[in-house]
Amino acid sequence: MATLSIPQNGDALKGKNRTRKAVPSVDLTAMVDLAFLLITFFMLTTSLSKSQAMDIAKPIIDIPDQPYPASRTLTVLLGKDNSIVWYKGETKKATPHRVSFKMIGSVLAQNKKEIAKLHENDPAKFMIVIIKPTEGSTYKNFVDVLDEMSIADVKSYLIDDNSLASQEQGFIER
Repeated sequence: MATLSIPQNGDALKGKNRTRKAVPSVDLTAMVDLAFLLITFFMLTTSLSKSQAMDIAKPIIDIPDQPYPASRTLTVLLGKDNSIVWYKGETKKATPHRVSFKMIGSVLAQNKKEIAKLHENDPAKFMIVIIKPTEGSTYKNFVDVLDEMSIADVKSYLIDDNSLASQEQGFIER
């Protein structure tokens, strides 16, 4: 049993003071039981944080290169030092634009509006984004771009980490 004992003063222990005072005692058993009940209650009723993972499914088999419609395609090249180079359409006819990483959300929104306007808001003709991480890019930037895809509600995007054209490499180096 848990008790709280208060010792008597020194004179009373030596026998000089003949009147004995009653020593107060407090039983702490109920307090300890209550503490463990509360701890158990909060442990069982709390929910642990759910993992927030994004599913990325890359095909295992090799799919031949598909011709993507140039009027709906936006290519995003992830460079080093948090820089992004993007262009619309085909690589050979493209005009590359370099932006900081903070601007990718506005770039996606602007191009999504332009493509919708070009195709008269046809829901079947949505924007296709090709993400190409380079050797200089960081994993954090890659994950942040994927987050921006879900924030901007991009319906179709693909990750191409194998084929970086020589002209695209020139865009990154400039």
